[in-house]
Amino acid sequence: MAPRRKTRQVNVGGVRIGGGAPVALQTMTSGHTYEIDKCIAQVQRLAKAGADLVRVAVPEKRDTEALPHILAASPVPIIADVHFHFQRALEAIEAGVHKIRLNPGNIQDRQQVNRVIAACKERGIPIRVGVNEGSVVERRDKQRRAAEKSTLEQDHAGNLIRLMLDKLADYLHIFDEHDFHDVVLAAKSIDPRIVIDANTAIAERFDYPLHLGVTHAGPPETGRIRSIAALGTLLANGIGDTVRISYAADPIHEVEDGKELLCCLGLRSRTEPELIACPTCGRIEVDLFKLVTDVRRSLAEIDVPLKVAVMGCVVNGPGECEGADVAIFAGKGKGIIYVQGEQKQTVPESQMLDALLAECRAFATRVKRGEAKLTGSDVTIAPPNPLPRPDGSVPLNVAGR
Repeated sequence: MAPRRKTRQVNVGGVRIGGGAPVALQTMTSGHTYEIDKCIAQVQRLAKAGADLVRVAVPEKRDTEALPHILAASPVPIIADVHFHFQRALEAIEAGVHKIRLNPGNIQDRQQVNRVIAACKERGIPIRVGVNEGSVVERRDKQRRAAEKSTLEQDHAGNLIRLMLDKLADYLHIFDEHDFHDVVLAAKSIDPRIVIDANTAIAERFDYPLHLGVTHAGPPETGRIRSIAALGTLLANGIGDTVRISYAADPIHEVEDGKELLCCLGLRSRTEPELIACPTCGRIEVDLFKLVTDVRRSLAEIDVPLKVAVMGCVVNGPGECEGADVAIFAGKGKGIIYVQGEQKQTVPESQMLDALLAECRAFATRVKRGEAKLTGSDVTIAPPNPLPRPDGSVPLNVAGR
């Protein structure tokens, strides 16, 4: 992991972005903002799942009219997503929104952009300025549009990134004229390689915080690979101050996967159990797939970040789950349960789930009481004795021979 890139810092409703602050996790509601009760319910659900910031679309006046109600009920800062109508931005600012997402290139009248900047400056509200592959090319000036499209045909990736940088520089010039620097930058593409290169170039040229994302990523099944390839690379290189993983699905998945990404990279502390499981092979002698699924679902009730390991045999399991607070090694018809490296009990397969969860609950309770500590990678687990078959013989594969 490279050191975090040094940037300016902005304050989004109490959540600090950039300047050494933790990477913030963002998502966006998927319904109409003017449907107040539904919007509030979704915002609260996303916040509970771990979102630090939630963005809402405000394409119509009835959306901005709903903002005061949503802001009053939201446990996290709210960002207003504005594109073509500067009046929506002014209404959102007046409602007390915590940040504006704005693309100056989509607002034709420069004086309208100036009014939005002035209003945000007066209220201390940051603005995110973004360039997306799908909208960065000029739309109104036909001659300029033709010229920009022509350059992209010659060298799509290289010239696209240069175009993104030039457009951001033009936008920032507008903000500089107003001495307004509470700005967050973003550059998105469907291609994770362009996202990596564009944001790397932006990080080298500007010192503003960066919001990371891959646009049009697709459904979670494929979109998570596309997104993590780009965001994980950038974050590991110290680039990025807020992230949003975008799916064509319930945004709760965006939060879950974004949170896991940040936790895996050590950029966020876990607040719930971490489950690890062996990759499965021909040595497995229990229904490991079902066991792992059931354990994962059941661990949702525990609010202590203990590490739980579920292993299908005793060959590689001990080494693979070093650091686990609670672990189980399954063999033919039974399993051995460990708690912080100490062998606790051997139970039949039919009782493995209940016994494992009982140990997890008991350990979590002891942690809350201060009677035990989460020791992480300090835990060493000695290999258990091979689990015999019903006839008493030791399987060769389990014995590791």
